[in-house]
Amino acid sequence: MSAAPLRCAFLGTPEPAVPALRALAAAEDLAVEVVITNPDRPRDRGHRQTAPPVKQAALDLDLPVWQPTKPRQVRDDLAALDLDVAAVVAYGAILPADVLATTRHGFVNLHFSLLPAWRGAAPVPHALLAGDTEIGVTCFRLDPGMDSGDVLLTAREPIHHDDTAGTVTQRLAERGAPVLVDALRGLVRGTLTPQPQDHEQATLAPKIEPDDAQLDWQQPAARVERAVRAFNPWPGAHTTLGERRVKVHAAEVVHAGEVAGDAASGLAAAAAATAEPGAVVGADDAGPLVVCGDGALLRLREVQPAGKARMDGRAFVNGYQPQGQRLGASAGS
Repeated sequence: MSAAPLRCAFLGTPEPAVPALRALAAAEDLAVEVVITNPDRPRDRGHRQTAPPVKQAALDLDLPVWQPTKPRQVRDDLAALDLDVAAVVAYGAILPADVLATTRHGFVNLHFSLLPAWRGAAPVPHALLAGDTEIGVTCFRLDPGMDSGDVLLTAREPIHHDDTAGTVTQRLAERGAPVLVDALRGLVRGTLTPQPQDHEQATLAPKIEPDDAQLDWQQPAARVERAVRAFNPWPGAHTTLGERRVKVHAAEVVHAGEVAGDAASGLAAAAAATAEPGAVVGADDAGPLVVCGDGALLRLREVQPAGKARMDGRAFVNGYQPQGQRLGASAGS
């Protein structure tokens, strides 16, 4: 006679949490008794109430959904379910100690970094900003601290040179789903022993705010290029051209010999030697060339002026003639 399935709750809200929910629901030895997610929120210009992705997935899976405004509102109901364990993926609210005590084996969180690196709300953007070449997922038991609980399982994932926060997060969401299932099984069955983190090695990844994504042209070109990828898709790296805000969706550092077309004569490189950071010193067939703080050039391959559709760098050059202007000047950069 087979053992009874492990009874669990799932807490999560955004799209990256959906693969884990689906993996738990598909596991024959797990029973998801309830899905807890944030309340519906107004979205888009029409402020239409929209269900979070986890709620939509839970309803598709015919799972019960609770949407408290604060976790403590469902503490007693959660305790009454007499669950073995709970799984958490990007729930979006701090879980107090009395909520963490409502299941027999606690709460297991799937975090998108290799803890103790990048504790906090935005591990992937901070890893990209730092130039990390590797990231991963960590399943750990939640405690009252910030991502400081004992580790159950990890899995590593490379960061590619053209990765954005969006592409990395998507891969980690898929990679982490089966790891979370194994972590829940191992914790409840006693086949995994939680291991303490080395707290002295911890690095922090605080929440990203829209103002954090303003490009700083005083930085080296490689750093600015990483910022473009780190803030893609949200909140979107941005700068200004005159008074117009411009999002930068894709950019690349220009190395010697890589300038083509209008700037092939080397005039752009010569101008960069004396230009201020943020100056658009030329353009080639792929887009405008911008001077950064180390004198290197950054090519803007895809941009989006405020109120306009996304466009490639060449279309931006043809439509807005940024050569000779300085990006970010109106923002005081």
